[in-house]
Amino acid sequence: MPDIKLFAGNATPELAKRISERLFTSLGNATVGRFSDGEVQVQINENVRGSDVFIIQSTCAPTNDN
Repeated sequence: MPDIKLFAGNATPELAKRISERLFTSLGNATVGRFSDGEVQVQINENVRGSDVFIIQSTCAPTNDN
C-alpha cells in the first residue's frame, strides 16, 4: 500500500479526522492560516516526498473562506 498523507483544511476538520480513522492513519502536521490579503495559506510541516498526499477541504460557498 502506498504511503498516504492526509491533511485537514479549515472548513471540515471533523470530516478529515473521520476519514483518517477509517483509513487507520493519522492526520498530517499542517498549519492553516491566512495571508495578509485574505487568501488561505496551507503550510505542510512534514516531509511528503514519495507519498500520496490528500488535503480534505470543502469547496462550497463562500469559496474565499473554504
